[in-house]
Amino acid sequence: MTAKRAPISVGEYIEAAPNAARKKLPEMRACIRKAAPDATEGLNWGMPAFSYKRILVAFAAHKNHIGFYPAPSAVKAFARELAKFNTASGSIQFPLEKPLPPPLIRKITAFRVRESVEQDRKWRTQGTT
Repeated sequence: MTAKRAPISVGEYIEAAPNAARKKLPEMRACIRKAAPDATEGLNWGMPAFSYKRILVAFAAHKNHIGFYPAPSAVKAFARELAKFNTASGSIQFPLEKPLPPPLIRKITAFRVRESVEQDRKWRTQGTT
């Protein structure tokens, strides 16, 4: 019996996901990419993540849902629009039996991009770019 090798890329992660989730993961990836075209894609904590100087969002396949991890500030900022989904302080669950909400995923990701740029700006000293 051989041990299953952990994915080393987002593409491999998607290919290794259960069938029910595998169909939705490329859509999730495309939504995030559209909202954060300059972000770097990679695996963090064993799941796909997009970074721009810091991690913006991550997502993962689960048995009954796709987990979306945009940070507590984003979940709070979009609380009204997320009312029909299960959420926690920094996570959102999109049920596998329902369609993903691409406009909402893009809006949340764009929020995280803006938030990241604004936070980075606060830490810069005068005269640096």
